[in-house]
Amino acid sequence: MPNTRRTQHLVLIGMLLIAVAFTGLQLTAVTGRASPDTKNYLSYALSLSGESREEAGRRAIAYSCDSGQRAPLSTIPWTSRKAAGETEAACVRRLTDSVAHWSRNGNTSGMTAPFANHRFMAIFEARPGYPLLLVPFLTLFGVVWGLWLAGLAVALAGSVCVLLALRCSGASWRAGLAGQALYLALPTGTVAMNPLSDGLTLALGTAVVLGCVLLLRDRPRLGAALVAGGLALMFPVRYSQALLLAAALAAGFTLWWGWCRLRGRPVARTGAAAVLCGVLAASIYAGVHLLSWPTGQDSAQDLLTHHYRRPDLPNPWPEFFAQEWVFWTAWLGRQATYPVLPALLALSAWALLRRRSVVLPVALAAGAAGLLNQAGHPNLAQLLGYRLIVFVWLLPVLAIPLLLDRPPRPGPARPDASVTDADQGPRQTLAKAVFSMVRR
Repeated sequence: MPNTRRTQHLVLIGMLLIAVAFTGLQLTAVTGRASPDTKNYLSYALSLSGESREEAGRRAIAYSCDSGQRAPLSTIPWTSRKAAGETEAACVRRLTDSVAHWSRNGNTSGMTAPFANHRFMAIFEARPGYPLLLVPFLTLFGVVWGLWLAGLAVALAGSVCVLLALRCSGASWRAGLAGQALYLALPTGTVAMNPLSDGLTLALGTAVVLGCVLLLRDRPRLGAALVAGGLALMFPVRYSQALLLAAALAAGFTLWWGWCRLRGRPVARTGAAAVLCGVLAASIYAGVHLLSWPTGQDSAQDLLTHHYRRPDLPNPWPEFFAQEWVFWTAWLGRQATYPVLPALLALSAWALLRRRSVVLPVALAAGAAGLLNQAGHPNLAQLLGYRLIVFVWLLPVLAIPLLLDRPPRPGPARPDASVTDADQGPRQTLAKAVFSMVRR
C-alpha cells in the first residue's frame, strides 16, 4: 500500500509539472492566435453574454485585427500562421464595411455578427457549444485572457483524459504521463489552445476515447455514459466531427467483434460498443436533419462556391472529388517533405504490432475520424494547418506511450483475453487515486 500511494503521488506530481510547463510555454503567446473564424465564435459568445449584436461584432473585430498584428508564434510549435499583410486600421475598416454590407443585404438575425452572407454564417449558428463555453471566461476575464484561459482549460482537460485512458487500459504511469506530454506537445495541444471550436471538440473526443476504454474494461456503465455524454456534448460544438467519430468507432468495434469471432476469441463488450456507437451516430445524423443544420451537401457547395459567393453547382460532387485528388496529392507531398506525422504513425504501427491494449483499436478509429473530417474539407488553404485532421494525431498520442511498457508475458488465457493489457502491473488507475484522495 505505501508503494501504491507513493506511485499515485508521483503520478499526480508528474501530471502537474507537465501542465505547469505547458502553461508557461503558452504564456509567451496570450494573443496572436486568431483565425478568420475566431471573430464568428467570439461575436456569438459576446451576444450570449448580453452584448448587442452590433457591439459584439465591434469587439470581435477589434480582437481579431489586433491579434492579426502579432508576430508569428515562433515560440509555439506547430503554428503556421503567417504575418499579417494589412495594418490593424485597414483590417478594422475592411471587416466593419463587410458587416455593414451584409446587414444592408438581409443578414439581420442570428447570434453572430453579419461578417458574411446569412447562409455561410448559418454554419456558425449551428455550433453554439463553443460560444457557450466562452461566456463565463469572457465575463470574468475579458476577451484576451478569457479566450486564452478557455483554451488552456480545454487543452489540459484533453491531456488528462488521455492520461486516464492509458491508465485505465492497463498502461503504466510512465506511459500515461508520456501520453499527456505528447498530447500537449503535438498539434493536439496547439489546436486546443486556438480560439476555435476544434479544441473543445478534441477534448470531448478524448473523453469519448476514455469512455470506450472503460466500457470495454471493468466499468461498462460509466464508460457508456462517457461515450454517450461526450458525443452528446460534441453535437452542438461540431456535429460533423461527432458524427464521423461515432461512425468510425461503430465501424471499428464491428470489425473488432468480427475478427474476434473468426479467431474464436472472447469478444468482451465489443458488440455492445458497436451497437452503442452506431445508435449514437444515427441519432446525430437524425438530429442534424431535424434541426435543419448545414449538411455535407452544404459543405461541398461552400467549398466550391467560395462561401456561397457564386451560384450553387447543380451537381457539386464531380468537382468536389477532383478537389479531393488535388488536396491529397499535395498533402502527401507535404508529408514527404516534413515527415513528422509519417514517422509518428510508423511508431504507432509498431505499437499496434508489438502491444495488445484496448486503447489501440479505439485510437485507430479516432484517427480514421480525423482523416474523414479532412476529406470532407479538401481545401488547399488548410494544407499547412492541423486543426481539421487533428484527430489523426490521437493515434500516436495513445499508441507510442505503450512502447514504454514491456510486452505481457505469455500465460494462461483470461476471460477478457481479447483486450490484453499493455501492462501487467497494479490495476489501480489514476481516477481511483484521485477519488481516494478526495475521500480522505
